[in-house]
Amino acid sequence: MGGILYYEDAAPGLTIETAGLIVTEAHIVQFAGLSGDFFAVHMDDQFAQSLGCERRIAHGLLGLILLDGLKNRAERQFASVASLSWHWNFRRPIYAGDRVSGRLTVSERRLTSRGDRGILTLEMELRNGRAEVVQDGTNLLLVRRRPEEER
Repeated sequence: MGGILYYEDAAPGLTIETAGLIVTEAHIVQFAGLSGDFFAVHMDDQFAQSLGCERRIAHGLLGLILLDGLKNRAERQFASVASLSWHWNFRRPIYAGDRVSGRLTVSERRLTSRGDRGILTLEMELRNGRAEVVQDGTNLLLVRRRPEEER
């Protein structure tokens, strides 16, 4: 079932699997240009190999933003207002050519002090094509409540 998930629809335990996407060289180079992060581990295969990586790796924050984008394009999307915080872990490298996808689980929810919006705690995982968790953490997401006439 697709659609927008308001606070009332996002009970703890709700899990959403996202579609996947292939991380490309273009993603890595464009992220370097946008962020200004041209650290050699992201731009130079030989340097990355000298550190024990197979080849140059994607920026960790690139993985996080790709997951956030996958969340915002999922079949079921939250009625989001804003992200309030992130606690994030970088578990494994992401390489150009890796297919990544996400899993989002609502672990907690509460109304704001005014009661007109809700805050969801999302447990999030970014996995590669081998089903290995490459990144994970939590996101506090401010979401809209269902319109009063629909409650």
